[in-house]
Amino acid sequence: SVMPEKFPNVTNGIAHRRWLNQSNPGLASLITDLIGDGFVKDAAKLENLMKYKDDKAVLDKLAAIKRQNKVAMSNYILKNNGIQVDPDSIFDVQVKRLHEYKRQHLNALHILAQYQWLLENPDAPFPPKTYIFGAKAAPGYFLAKHIIQFICTLADLINNDPRVAGKLKVVYLENYRVTVAEMLIPSAEISEQISLAGTEASGTSNMKFMMNGAVTLGTEDGANVEIHQAVGDNNIVIFGMSTPEAENHKNIYHPRDCYNNNQQLHKAIDFMSAGFGGKQFPEVVNSLLDVDRYMVLADFNDYCRAQNDISALYLDKYRWNSMSLVNIAKSGIFAADRSIEDYARDIWGLKK
Repeated sequence: SVMPEKFPNVTNGIAHRRWLNQSNPGLASLITDLIGDGFVKDAAKLENLMKYKDDKAVLDKLAAIKRQNKVAMSNYILKNNGIQVDPDSIFDVQVKRLHEYKRQHLNALHILAQYQWLLENPDAPFPPKTYIFGAKAAPGYFLAKHIIQFICTLADLINNDPRVAGKLKVVYLENYRVTVAEMLIPSAEISEQISLAGTEASGTSNMKFMMNGAVTLGTEDGANVEIHQAVGDNNIVIFGMSTPEAENHKNIYHPRDCYNNNQQLHKAIDFMSAGFGGKQFPEVVNSLLDVDRYMVLADFNDYCRAQNDISALYLDKYRWNSMSLVNIAKSGIFAADRSIEDYARDIWGLKK
């Protein structure tokens, strides 16, 4: 650019007094017991939690608070969606606008593949999972509406199949909004941030999840890059192409090659093509096989790998709760207070 000094970057932030203190009072009170309440005014003080990352007693308390939040969310889901979910299953959550680049359909395709795998391997060990979606689509966004229909039809199929009872549940929350988010985010354990690298300017739900102790499963995109830097390789699960790889791959990419070369993917897409639950999904299938602008099929294999990795981590409770604590401790830089300070100092030139 001609005047690079006019294009500085400020990472945006979240209102931590709402998303931590108000939404998750149990966690806020544990943090206050451990490090005092200075973090309410200065979120950077959350860093002081790091000294407890191997403290079993603290990690047990953290897990107990998460479980209470999951019970509350389970009750909400039962009342509003009529679905009984197990608060001891992994809560794997993707909430954000419904958009092809955010790739809710990658998540759903994996759920379908996992369902097929469970039917073939009924006795295999499997950590029970509850997948939760929350998203609104723009009124005229035709394909987004079809993706929602696909996810909801898949949820009905899975939730009513006795062969996977106790293993898999899928919930699509209606009218996803702040009130629901304030209950859901404190209950989340896996935070799905799976946009194609290079497409997300900077979402902020990933910051809210992190601050509430969820572990990010994501691509190297948007603020995931900075979350990764903050928590280190061992406290996040990254998958998929990098931005340069995605750029380079665009020109030579043929989604049908992925379909033809991956048996699991082939089977899942064939199942979609045939239709199920009395519905057909030609728009979604064609968007994947013929266009796939956001390279869902290219990242599918590594996404399955990442899902398996994060499930395995979850089974090591001590390790998982430590990861959760590190995420909370490192989330202070994502407070909106810090964003505003950056603006004031670097852009507006204001003195405190």
